[in-house]
Amino acid sequence: MLRGEIGLRLREVLRRVAAEHDMVIVQGNIRPNHIHLLVSAPTYRSPAKMLQYLKGKSSYRLQREFRELQKRYWGQPLWGRGYFCVTVGAVTEEQVRRYIEEQEDGSGAFPVWDEPPTPAE
Repeated sequence: MLRGEIGLRLREVLRRVAAEHDMVIVQGNIRPNHIHLLVSAPTYRSPAKMLQYLKGKSSYRLQREFRELQKRYWGQPLWGRGYFCVTVGAVTEEQVRRYIEEQEDGSGAFPVWDEPPTPAE
């Protein structure tokens, strides 16, 4: 579902939602059926709240714009209930970056960020 025009629009929606809530998408990629993101956020913003904003607002906005999503998901969320979250500290930022980069296997995935990622300083 997250291919072509929908995937490209999702990338813009995620960037905008993140900015609206004081978050920055440092790195990430959109896969055909899921997303990987490395997000920088203020310490007062909990991971659960960040995901609530990103998933909820992106679902709402995409369903408003794409009729095929509206038909398929009308009255229900676009995203699954679960997510995996790890904070940098339990693992290093470099490990998270490497993991995200390794997910790009040519199956329609594309990056969320604009510029190639720079190594952590």
